[in-house]
Amino acid sequence: MTITSYNPADPADLVVAVEEPGAEAVRAAVGRARAAQPGWLAAGAGARSAALGRIAEAVEANAEELAALIVREVGKPHAEARGEVARTAAIWRYYAQAPYAPSGAVHETAAGPGLLLTRRRPYGVAGLIAPWNFPLAIPSWKAAPALAVGNTAVLKPAPEATACALRLAELAGLPEDVFTVLPGGAEEGAALVDTVDVVSFTGSTGVGRVVVRAATGRGVPVQAELGGLNAALVLPDADIEQAAGHIAAAIAGYAGQKCTATSRVIAVGAAYEPLRDALVKALALADDAVCGPVINAAARDRLTDAVASAVGGGATVLTGGRVPERDGWYVEPTLLGGVPAEHPLAREEFFGPIAVLHAAADLDEAIALANDTPHSLSTSVHSRSLDVALAAADRLDAGMIRINAPSSGVDFHLPFGGAKGASHGEREQGQAALDFYAVSRTISVLPGGGA
Repeated sequence: MTITSYNPADPADLVVAVEEPGAEAVRAAVGRARAAQPGWLAAGAGARSAALGRIAEAVEANAEELAALIVREVGKPHAEARGEVARTAAIWRYYAQAPYAPSGAVHETAAGPGLLLTRRRPYGVAGLIAPWNFPLAIPSWKAAPALAVGNTAVLKPAPEATACALRLAELAGLPEDVFTVLPGGAEEGAALVDTVDVVSFTGSTGVGRVVVRAATGRGVPVQAELGGLNAALVLPDADIEQAAGHIAAAIAGYAGQKCTATSRVIAVGAAYEPLRDALVKALALADDAVCGPVINAAARDRLTDAVASAVGGGATVLTGGRVPERDGWYVEPTLLGGVPAEHPLAREEFFGPIAVLHAAADLDEAIALANDTPHSLSTSVHSRSLDVALAAADRLDAGMIRINAPSSGVDFHLPFGGAKGASHGEREQGQAALDFYAVSRTISVLPGGGA
């Protein structure tokens, strides 16, 4: 079969078509990566650091080309695409320093002479399964720490991001079989999980659970970033216009196709009406430079069907909800009120520019509502009160809590992950990623005797 990737803004534009390699090709690639891994590790910290630094330089040198490819392949607005390229370079540069960091510690013995130390060592081959929505940044924040600590890596990108992943591997210019990109679908993904030594996955909850079961069944370390249903809490004392701007950006930015996008807005007390009006206005201003198309026709249809279903159940469309008459897979940024609590839009991630507006009588009710979800990655809180913000941060069940900021921001040098069903295993990014891709060993050295 053939893997194809089309331009979401121009569905007639075929970006790339490649043949699926099949499971045997995946197993062979992992075998080659495993054979290359000892040499990559033995080359030393200096060689790994220099190689990762060169990748950062290559990304920066080809920034405009890469941004244009992101826009074309996954429909990301140009400003966001340029931002992703800059972040990608920063990720590689950040992890280029990691090979020089301490890989363990020396400890005192409990009694008698000797030496006790811990040392972290790579697992071998890291299998990386990445989504399409950040086609350079997510593969990079998986591959860079894995490579920095001495693993080799095999990446299976989402089919919709095949061209971006292949170009990243070309620019990386690493030794043969150190960083391999294998396009493919479910068969290739399953074969990768069944053969590598450590697994990192980002994608849908359903697929992620299959990956986790397969990896843990083999006794292989696995981290998985899955679905997220993210809330924004707005208190009456907040700067309503500022909050509306931040929340609109987190709903409509890149058509809501971020795992940190806001899909539930909870207005507390007297904040409801002014926030509703300000948010309707802000979302109406979200044009193609902010929103863009969704990834494909199936995604568009799923979103519009969900809106129609909610309206049929008594919800009100406050703004948006339509499909523009134009080429491409576009959906208007949408805000719904009165969505029944049991409706899927109030309980599931839909990965599009749609949010539900809720009312809460007070902060306690708002926090309870925000926490009433099977998976939460990022929650934003909007208030001028530091006491309120800190109290909410301690009580919200989310992996990341952002005060007076959009839920969709990410700091690549800090741990990234969610609560409950949003994540499995260790965090990604920052030092947490370096810890995940290496195993700790405890070494005891005692005197050998003699004079």
